[in-house]
Amino acid sequence: MSEPVNVAEYFELAAAKVDPAVWCYFEGGAGDEVTLRANVGAYARWRFRPRVLVDVGEVSTRTTVLGTPVSMPLLVAPFAMQRLLDPEGEVATARAAAALGTLMCVSTVTTSSYDEIAAAAGDAPRWLQLYVFRDRQLTLDNLAEARESGYSAIALTVDTPVLGRRERDLRLGFELPPNLPLPYVKGKDPNVPMTFAEQAQISPSVTWRDLEWIAAESGLPVVLKGIVTREDATLAVEHGAAAILVSNHGGRQLDGAPATLDALPEVVEAVAGRCEVYVDGGIRRGADVLKALALGAQAAFAGRAIASGLAVGGEDGVRRVLTLLRDEIELGLALLGCGSPAEVTRSHICPTVPYDPAA
Repeated sequence: MSEPVNVAEYFELAAAKVDPAVWCYFEGGAGDEVTLRANVGAYARWRFRPRVLVDVGEVSTRTTVLGTPVSMPLLVAPFAMQRLLDPEGEVATARAAAALGTLMCVSTVTTSSYDEIAAAAGDAPRWLQLYVFRDRQLTLDNLAEARESGYSAIALTVDTPVLGRRERDLRLGFELPPNLPLPYVKGKDPNVPMTFAEQAQISPSVTWRDLEWIAAESGLPVVLKGIVTREDATLAVEHGAAAILVSNHGGRQLDGAPATLDALPEVVEAVAGRCEVYVDGGIRRGADVLKALALGAQAAFAGRAIASGLAVGGEDGVRRVLTLLRDEIELGLALLGCGSPAEVTRSHICPTVPYDPAA
């Protein structure tokens, strides 16, 4: 195949290149993967309503998240263990995100240290995705190191009190190599191969009080990652969340949970402008990002698309994927009749059929 011209082609190349017993971890979901498929399929239920005779001689993809300027409303979602896909792992992804002027959210289950990633990112913005571990001191140490390394916000993952049952991983025998560096995950025995579920020591007892605790201990804004209901969105604002990331963990936790694009409108309505709202899951095109903006998101995060680029071409692969998506966003803005992401509104899309969330 010649150089890929879209994200779907990167997925094909990544699946062909990476050992299936490894790629399953990045590509798969929980249970029957209903939610995994729904995340992608939800975007097809919306059509654009472009406006014409609008001056789009100058179009900018620039926006802000928590007041931080970024080059586009597409950010790099946290995903774990990137050295399974490329020898430089998160360092390669950080360089690529910095080169494109966008934000990277770094997983707690990183295979590079926070300061290594910070050095690669330079002045580019970066957030830390945080799991709260059973060992609270380990969590505090992670927060302190991230703060010292220039991470400007904490994306607290709240949909993982226990890990979902990811049957692709079980079927294909996914295990962590014993020599894989995991500097912030406390394992049982670093010399014994094990699954991520066995390695991780995530606390199942995290509550709303922990949001306040983490905000106080870190001194950083806290983004809640994993909210899909208006009830939890309301509580998030009441407990001081700086922003909400509408996420179902890429369909890797509760199979049958709503697609994130379907959940986005009720979260936006519940928040009522009191904090920013982002969305992840199913982003394959720049057009998907524009649909998310139209439904009220300030920005969208992509994970699997970035992973496919990393697997295929390391840093250059991630740069290419981000460039493709940025160019699609810019083109889509112009064809919608919008000069910037801020001009995209609900009037720019319509459902293909009425959507009933109770169906």
